[in-house]
Amino acid sequence: MVTNKKNPYILLGISMVTQATTSLVGGLIGFGPFTDTSNTAKALNGVANNIVGIYAGILLQIITALVIIALAAALYQAGKPVNHATALIASGFYVMEAVLHIVSQIVVFAFAQAGVQYTAGGDTAFVAIGDILLKLRDFCGAITMMPFGLGALLFYYLIMKAGVIPKWLGFWGIITVSFIFIGWTLQAFGASVPFALYVPYVPWEWVAGVYILIKSVKTPKSA
Repeated sequence: MVTNKKNPYILLGISMVTQATTSLVGGLIGFGPFTDTSNTAKALNGVANNIVGIYAGILLQIITALVIIALAAALYQAGKPVNHATALIASGFYVMEAVLHIVSQIVVFAFAQAGVQYTAGGDTAFVAIGDILLKLRDFCGAITMMPFGLGALLFYYLIMKAGVIPKWLGFWGIITVSFIFIGWTLQAFGASVPFALYVPYVPWEWVAGVYILIKSVKTPKSA
């Protein structure tokens, strides 16, 4: 009899790829392209004139938050044989990340509504409101990366130790997500951090997710 120890990780691979994709697409079609934070009035007009794209981006980011919870569950299942308590703590960090991610989208929605009102009536009071919402949105986005970074550090170590991913892939994730955690923590409190610091991590979830999927599919089913 062949014991199937890898196929349960299919959900993990799918969750990783889905989360990375919805987050990227939501950022590309939603809020990001229309927010020149150096000019709040321009940003308000931008979101008002592209409201459908903004709403689509918000929806995708909310889906991302839900997928993060599914990913937490899948990572927990993969990591708990190594250390149950650590896997549980990491899951808590991921759930916190998902909640903060949704909060940030509520702020984006509020900014979009301010943009609609500003464009319709030209009331400059909405510029001041929009400026506050932009700062709040940036802060929410930055602090969201804190629980993510902590949870990811724990989970990547656990799944590497469990043999779900090879050591080279595990160390890639652990090292580069450390940059994410440190960089966004500094940004949350006003420090300027070059985007280049985050680039090495960007493809990791796709690479890891595809690796896990391929490894799962190639594993013989139980007989």
